[in-house]
Amino acid sequence: MSSRPRRRARPPQVGEPPPPADLAHDGALQITETDCERCGTRLSGLNGRYACGVCGWTNPWNDGHHDLPSAEEDPDYPHRR
Repeated sequence: MSSRPRRRARPPQVGEPPPPADLAHDGALQITETDCERCGTRLSGLNGRYACGVCGWTNPWNDGHHDLPSAEEDPDYPHRR
């Protein structure tokens, strides 16, 4: 394993064009944030779905921002053709 420090993205400079639009508007994953309803820890999740690593709380699957795909739509579904 390398001991080199990880390179951080530099912040945008004044007058610099904005970064390319993210894919969130096209239905891709979006990182979202909230506080844990049980212990108050700040959480990051995907599309409004969260799990707390401190106390084990998870929000209900239907609290997410989008419907979950069906099993048949999952590329790893065993019976997919």
